[in-house]
Amino acid sequence: MNLSTLFQIMGGVGLFLYGIKLMGDALQDLAGDRMRTLIASLTSTPLKGALVGTLVTMVIQSSAATTIMSVSFVQAGMMTLKQALGVIMGANIGTTVTAQLVAFNMKELALPLLGVGMLLAVFGHSKKRRYIGNGIFGFGLLFIGMSTMEHALGFLAANKQFFLTFAAHPLLGVAAGTLLTMAVQSSSATVGLTIAMAVQGLLPLQSAIAILLGDNLGTTITAVIAALGSSRSAKQAAAGHVLFNLLGVMIFLPLLGPYTALISHTSGNIARQLANAHTLFNVVNTMLQLPFVSVLARLIQKLLPSRDEKVYAGARYLNESLLNTSPAAALTAVRNELLNMGGMALEMLDLVRQAFAAKDPAAVSKLNQVEDGLNDLTRRVASFAARLWQRHISDHLSSLLESLVNGSSDIERIGDHAQNMMELYEYLQDHRLEFSPSAVQEFSAMLALVREMVQKALEALRTENVELAREVSVTMEDEVDAMERQLRHMHMQRLNDGTCTPSSGVIFIDLISNMERIGDHATNVAEIVLETSGLQARRETGKKFEL
Repeated sequence: MNLSTLFQIMGGVGLFLYGIKLMGDALQDLAGDRMRTLIASLTSTPLKGALVGTLVTMVIQSSAATTIMSVSFVQAGMMTLKQALGVIMGANIGTTVTAQLVAFNMKELALPLLGVGMLLAVFGHSKKRRYIGNGIFGFGLLFIGMSTMEHALGFLAANKQFFLTFAAHPLLGVAAGTLLTMAVQSSSATVGLTIAMAVQGLLPLQSAIAILLGDNLGTTITAVIAALGSSRSAKQAAAGHVLFNLLGVMIFLPLLGPYTALISHTSGNIARQLANAHTLFNVVNTMLQLPFVSVLARLIQKLLPSRDEKVYAGARYLNESLLNTSPAAALTAVRNELLNMGGMALEMLDLVRQAFAAKDPAAVSKLNQVEDGLNDLTRRVASFAARLWQRHISDHLSSLLESLVNGSSDIERIGDHAQNMMELYEYLQDHRLEFSPSAVQEFSAMLALVREMVQKALEALRTENVELAREVSVTMEDEVDAMERQLRHMHMQRLNDGTCTPSSGVIFIDLISNMERIGDHATNVAEIVLETSGLQARRETGKKFEL
């Protein structure tokens, strides 16, 4: 093989992969975050999960993206391991659509597809048309890449003996397919390359099928990489993907001869035969293992048992792999990290209550630790969001992301005000100042109200409950403002009566001011739900955002 042939093969693979990426990106832009919603909400049983995984992967043209979304949702607690395994099995089936497309002899249509796609992408008057243009352009590019690979591989016909080695050693074919797919991290690319070699007569059918089995094993590396540094639950989901595909290869490899004979009768075209072999392997493997998904999940949990993980040891949901594979899932990760931050802010308010009620000095150091973790998470969310903005994301997702980033700042400010209140507690202790019984009761009542407000704002964000968000931003906001004014008035009366001292009075005013501001930030968090529901409504009616 000379350098020219090698570069042609590499160029063909590059065009093929870029075509798949353009198609997938266009379809994701058209679908918005509905793919994420579909995966997260319609996977109550493994069978439903498999169907959803198949559908989503067929649409976004990336089993890696679907698998990483599943791993992310398991890590986020939005999906059980059992549900994720169903989605992963379905993703394996959905990714075979690419091979079926490649098997069509549409090389003559490749250039017209490029032309039509370019015209729509460049001159389309709406985003929807431009997205469709990008998808058509990618579809044409896929066949250009395939044709380039086949042309380059035709020059290797004189070196058939090297490729025939795979025929004598099926395990070698499986190993080659595994390593090549691990290297390029795209089973679609290696399947396309295998089909191109078979079309040029470099590989007999049985050898090519052995390589396809390896392709299915090698594609699991993407989920493994995504799970590195993640929670134990995410590692379990990635291990499930590896185990599922490994068991499938172990079942089919001893039956390679009969399986090849069966596939040879499905079509007279070797490209179609290989596409059918790829599809049938994944369909049958899923049918065999899906009934035993509970057993598979228990086995994985025994091999990788769950363990208690540190709550504040960095981000829990910001998986870097999501940035390149699924902007919608990356957005979900930001939202879940926001809820994690909210839990930390609530704990800080509880520590303030504990310090004032029980005079507990340990609450001070604990709050400072939580505050450090909250500040760190705020920076991580901002950094993750900045990198996500640098990717190609739709205006709709960009607006949602902006709302969530602003929300992270609001939650961090709630933590800051809680820390201010703890510092005021320390001042009271250091100077041996006391509140009157009435002031203590009023402070406790307002703290309970703002804590409830923060909790309801977070619950509204978690459940996307518009009515609850409206209750926080209107009803409870008015209650907190009214209470703050009332407590100021009552405190002035106590100062006039001599019930409270001026020194402790200043601290009391600062405390209720901090709590009123906490209420303001809780309102901002609740309004994320109102803003995003408005964005979604405008998007669905076409008033502002186009699909």
